[in-house]
Amino acid sequence: MKKSIITLATSYLLAVSANALADVSSTVNLTSDYTFNGVSNSDNGPALQASLDYSNDSGFYTGTWATNVDFGSGDNTQLEWDIYAGQYFQLNEKVGLDAGIAYYTYHGYSGADELNYPEAYAKFGYNSSVGDTELNFWYSWDYFGLDVGHYIAMVAHTFEIAPGHNVRASFDRSTSRDENKWAWNGKEAYNHVRLEYMSSYKGFDFNLALEDTNMNIDTADTRVVFSVSRTFGL
Repeated sequence: MKKSIITLATSYLLAVSANALADVSSTVNLTSDYTFNGVSNSDNGPALQASLDYSNDSGFYTGTWATNVDFGSGDNTQLEWDIYAGQYFQLNEKVGLDAGIAYYTYHGYSGADELNYPEAYAKFGYNSSVGDTELNFWYSWDYFGLDVGHYIAMVAHTFEIAPGHNVRASFDRSTSRDENKWAWNGKEAYNHVRLEYMSSYKGFDFNLALEDTNMNIDTADTRVVFSVSRTFGL
């Protein structure tokens, strides 16, 4: 489901250098569709999202993030509220590592908390003259409270096409370790591709993405997603 929080609301901590950390901030994001690895978590509708984050110059950070959700008919879950903490390491002038843990919680009816689950993650970033390359990995040992292992592996590259204008291409694969407990459209795994344009104007960040999966379901088909966000220092 979720973004990796850890994208958290389009905020990609792996790209933050250690000397830029040391503040409290909040990001508010409005998106035309809350997709996580190509699957809509808002029933193909819009979502309003917000985060509150703390980080310091040691590379440590923690925060919380919330969004409305809609998993379709028969499910009354309305809110996802996540918490996370991690550590950023600048290994050398070109390589960074971001590692941490997140906990996803769901609300809206009395049984929604049965969906809650933890997730650990590690993200490597490599900066070069042709852009930033990312290798990311997420793992949960209790995916959606079902006592099943689940992992996501992603490779991505971001490059600048003009000052203040970037394009990011990514490929990821989500895999269940026991498809009898959790399956993606009847299979143990699925693939997701995403191509996005990112820019900013007068303090607002804009993101326009084209994405698709190899699942034949209406919440994970080809789609265009637009979002606008703003980050406030506190």
